[in-house]
Amino acid sequence: MPVDKSGSRIRQMFSEIAGRYDFMNHFLSMGTDYYWRWRAVRLAGPLEDAPVLDVCTGTGDLAFAFRNKVPKTAPVYGTDFTFGMLQLARQKCRERDVCFIEADTMALPFSSDTFQLVSVAFGLRNVSSTVGGLREMARVCKPGGQVLVLEFSLPRSRLLSGIYKWYFRNILPKLGQLLVRNQQAAYEYLPQSVSEFPYGSQLTALMDEAGLVDTRFFPLTGGIASVYIGRKPAAAQ
Repeated sequence: MPVDKSGSRIRQMFSEIAGRYDFMNHFLSMGTDYYWRWRAVRLAGPLEDAPVLDVCTGTGDLAFAFRNKVPKTAPVYGTDFTFGMLQLARQKCRERDVCFIEADTMALPFSSDTFQLVSVAFGLRNVSSTVGGLREMARVCKPGGQVLVLEFSLPRSRLLSGIYKWYFRNILPKLGQLLVRNQQAAYEYLPQSVSEFPYGSQLTALMDEAGLVDTRFFPLTGGIASVYIGRKPAAAQ
């Protein structure tokens, strides 16, 4: 049975775990999530003095990473439809000048052709429609701009894949529930959603379907996570 990704379930789940979200990300990945975001920002290449948007931003870590890269005059926005997560992002903001807005990735409150880069980290698999989310990200991206996805994937090595799946199915859900009590079984949802989510060439094919070109992906840490990058055509094709 497909995992439940209804908006009400996802919103409630992340509201319940928001207070421990950052800690659990760092703890369960043993700090590797810092490296993954660093690589994602580097793979985006040089960025100009134009707006940047991070959707499904959670507590804002990728938005902050891009804030540190782009010129100070370039506006950086983060959107999420879970108010509790945005509250934490705003608390972390301090002088880093990121504007956080409560919004659904399937219906972003921005004009078309606005952002030089639209990114998402570990959030696209939570969107009710993967292609729909990618299309909306592409819509608000400027012609010639980039759409970047950082997401979990499955390791290419059979041995590493076996260990990874065993940990995800047997250890992570119990550990997660022990450390972060919640009614939506968030850390059972995590491995289920990852196992169902397309990765590698399957995801770049969906990016192509969403209207992006020059799509490519870069496996990280043996394929445990991957960065996907596509470009919005400079002119209508």
